[in-house]
Parts: sequence; structure tokens; C-alpha cells
Amino acid sequence: MSKYIVAIDLGGTSAKMGVLNENAEIIDRWSVPTDISQEGTLIVPNLVKAVQAFLNRENISIEEIKGIGLGTPGTINHEEGTVVSAYNLNWDKVQHVRDQFQKAFPVPFFMDNDANVAALGEQWQGAGEQADNVVMVTLGTGVGGGVVIDGQLVHGINQAAGEIGHMTIEFHDPIDCTCGKKGCLETVASATGAVNLALKHIDDFDGQSELKSMIQEGKDISAYLIFKTAEDNKDAYALYVVDLYVDYLARALSHIANTLNPAKLILGGGVSGSGEFLRSKVENYFKLYTFSQIKETSKIVIAQLGNDAGMFGAAQIVNNGLKK
Repeated sequence: MSKYIVAIDLGGTSAKMGVLNENAEIIDRWSVPTDISQEGTLIVPNLVKAVQAFLNRENISIEEIKGIGLGTPGTINHEEGTVVSAYNLNWDKVQHVRDQFQKAFPVPFFMDNDANVAALGEQWQGAGEQADNVVMVTLGTGVGGGVVIDGQLVHGINQAAGEIGHMTIEFHDPIDCTCGKKGCLETVASATGAVNLALKHIDDFDGQSELKSMIQEGKDISAYLIFKTAEDNKDAYALYVVDLYVDYLARALSHIANTLNPAKLILGGGVSGSGEFLRSKVENYFKLYTFSQIKETSKIVIAQLGNDAGMFGAAQIVNNGLKK
């Protein structure tokens, strides 16, 4: 009887791998380095070998595996089972991932974009508390996202749904975005965006500030420093920058909520490590910008699963895929 799911969260440095049982418990986990040499052609064979080694070691037969789920960077073609444009994996060309897995393991195989998979993991076993309608926003070097409606990931016509970071949010003096547009949310509400705001608005602030002095002295700053200095030291300029940051983020979340009315808006990624300090400030602005009935039902929460979100999400895409 099939009772296990193999879940893989593939990243540019390593792949986190795990096996979940029928109770959604991770019964084993390990990782393997991601070898991006030779145009990334070794990546999938190495993952296949790692799965096979686990099954042999634990004496688990292929009949006991319900399926294999993979979260990966890049653009996914679900019909073909391929990935392309995963540049941190050196996958410039189309990779036939599903074919390689299914040649080795005659079990159902499903994959999705890593941001989508993380969102599904949080929806299923994390801060989403299994609500059917959830949006996750990841605040890292950039801003990513995933949208879950009626318990299913939303992909869009070109598999590009959830590009929350490229919502245009600043029109008056926009910052150039790496995507080629100007004024994207990513330019003001990512970890990089927090630094952008601190550098951009320094002349707007006349008071005394440790953060301002550091910038004027040419020292490197980070989003972590900005938020920590604001929370711990109540630094006036750091608080000013954080206020700008959460205002932009709350505006974007209000647009999402006014459109979709999800039960949960989950904040993940490195900046979300600021926890309640961040969440409560975002919520205050969010309530100003959101339709009255929606602000009472769409709740802002902090992601709970950390690095395990991708693994749980990879398992859930198998569960969802088998239901179709």
C-alpha cells in the first residue's frame, strides 16, 4: 500500500529532501549539494540517486511511494513536466525533469515553482491553518509570492501568477527594478528595498540617528540592521524607514485582499524574521487601505515553517495532483 511521499525543495546551493508519512509527518530528511556544472545536467540525476539510496537504505519498495513532489526555481510547464529559466541552477535550456524521474521511479511526479510550493506548504501545515484561500508574500532579496485559491495553486495563463513583487506601487519617484520596470514593490519592500529607502530618504530626515550616521560614514547597512535598530534602539531614522517600508507593503497587500479576500496573508522570507514588530505595523496601515468587510476577515500572519515550507509544499502538490 502506498503511504509515503518523497518531497524535494531544490535550491541553488543544495536540495532539501524528505519523506512524509500519511499523517503529514516528516519521518526522514537529508540534503544533497546542487551541482550546477555542465549546464546543470547533473542536478536531476543526483536527486534520483539520492532518492534511490534512501529507498535502498530503508528497505522501502517503490509500491510504498504515493508520489514524488519537487519545488524548483524557474518557469514550469506542467503539461510537459519541464523547467526553464532557473538561472541559479544554470538551467538556461529546457530541462525534462519529470521524464528523468519517471524513468527511474514509476510513480506519479509533480513539480511547481519554489515560491508557489512554499506558499502551499504554509497553507497546508503552517500559518495558513489549512484555510482554502491564502496568499503568501516572501520578503527576501526580492519579493515573491504564491496564491492558493480553493486549496489549489493559481498559475495563470503563462504560469506567472503570484509575481507580487512586480506590482507597480511607487509612481512619483520610482526606483529601477531588476525586471526592467520602475516602481515595483520589490524595490521598496524587499530586504534590498529597505536599504533603497534608507539611502533614498536620508536627506528628508533632520533628526539625530545612529542609522543616519552610519550611512553618512559610508558603512554598509542591511534590512536586518534597519529593523533591529528600529525595534531595539528606537532609532528615529530607522523607525522612519520602517514606516515607509510597511506603508508600501500594506498598500500592496490591500490590493491583493480587496481583489481576492483571502483568509490569510502570510509574510515569509528573511524580513519576516522581525515578527510581530513588522506584522503589527503592516496591519495598522492595511486597515486604512482595505475595504471594511475585507479588513475584518483577511488576516496578516507571519510564516511558521521556515525552511520546511518548501518540503511540506512539495508533498502537498502530490496530494493535490492525485486528487485531479
